[in-house]
Amino acid sequence: MHRKGAQDAKRARIFSKLGREITVAARMGQPDPAFNPRLRAALIAARQANMTKDAVERAIKKASGAGQGDDYTEVRYEGRGPAGVALIVEGLTDNRNRTASDVRSMFSKHGGALGETVAFQFDRLGVVRYPASVADADTVLEAAIEAGAQDVISGEEAHEILSAPEDLNTVRDALEARFGEALSARLDWRPNLTVPLDEEGATAIFKLIEALDDHDDVQNVYANFEVSDAVLAKLSEG
Repeated sequence: MHRKGAQDAKRARIFSKLGREITVAARMGQPDPAFNPRLRAALIAARQANMTKDAVERAIKKASGAGQGDDYTEVRYEGRGPAGVALIVEGLTDNRNRTASDVRSMFSKHGGALGETVAFQFDRLGVVRYPASVADADTVLEAAIEAGAQDVISGEEAHEILSAPEDLNTVRDALEARFGEALSARLDWRPNLTVPLDEEGATAIFKLIEALDDHDDVQNVYANFEVSDAVLAKLSEG
């Protein structure tokens, strides 16, 4: 019963974050996803999370003023976590001071410090994801090159097609013309330098990221750590 309650709370937080993104995306561009790439990406994410149609429509109405809603502002924070791990935190908030104070407090509580510039340790990329079943790696790579992508990472579960940020929408449209709708298409921060962590460091950074993820105003958390399979196995045993 307690576990179900925790799962329900987590699901509610995910829907709340998706709702904010849909509202902001619709407010910044047209309410038609065909002409608003950010809204289109948000709606795909909502479908992946099984968000109800009514909840999606309410979020879009908030953007048009047809529904009562808060005016959200995009925020980004950078800092260091435990073991020198670089973190970028993206959020949507209706109170900048509250969110900044909360994020700073979480960093401090978990052995980190907010405010250090770390974006240079990440690359800003467009990332389009498809299930591995859509085609074999060579076929996806060929299609990605033709679409103007930079690279493809193919794994057992998915293909990730990487592009320059400004090329994301063009690459996505070209791939969707061939393979159908993508699992997701979004701008991402990918580390270009990683910090290897032992069991203690991994435990500490996971606690910080979990705390940040649980905050209503936080949309995405990116970090540049690397954890070996052996360490992950030890943590899962605990």
